[in-house]
Amino acid sequence: MPHRFPDDPAAWQALSPTYLFRKPPWLVLRHQGFRLPSGREIADYWISEYPPWVNVVAVTAADELVLIRQYRPGLDDVHYEIPAGVVDEGEDIEAAARRELAEETGYGGGRWSVLTRLSANPALQNNITTSYLAEGVAPLGRAQPEATEDLRVHLVPLAEIPGLIDGGDMIQALHTAPLLRYLLRRRA
Repeated sequence: MPHRFPDDPAAWQALSPTYLFRKPPWLVLRHQGFRLPSGREIADYWISEYPPWVNVVAVTAADELVLIRQYRPGLDDVHYEIPAGVVDEGEDIEAAARRELAEETGYGGGRWSVLTRLSANPALQNNITTSYLAEGVAPLGRAQPEATEDLRVHLVPLAEIPGLIDGGDMIQALHTAPLLRYLLRRRA
């Protein structure tokens, strides 16, 4: 739970939401008006609604990270990523993370804990990404990616991760942030 302070800004009052586009789970676009605590009104504000997302920083007993590479049409490029995906409606968040790791890489097991809870853009998106740390993972079977995924699994020594991030080989912000937190914890 985030810290609260006595002088925190007050919440905005929501006015007349209208849904402009609905294509769950990928995108729901809401047009929203707001009344600020000052009384000023904002008539045009757009919020993208998404289900919760999960990420997994998966580390083997040999201190290798289980990473994937896949094409991303938004940037028209391929980079390293950590296993990740959407939490299905009604699905437990940790169960979704375990499912995504197994589906995308064939890895599983180990000790699991929450590493980060982050927002991609709290001004315009309503969802949270929960990143798990899975230590001591091992291959449990074959990867079974979804029909829309063309993934390559890579075991990358932990010592190479700062170079991948610094060199631009991993650029997804919601993937680099939990990795950097993990690296900082290991240094402490």
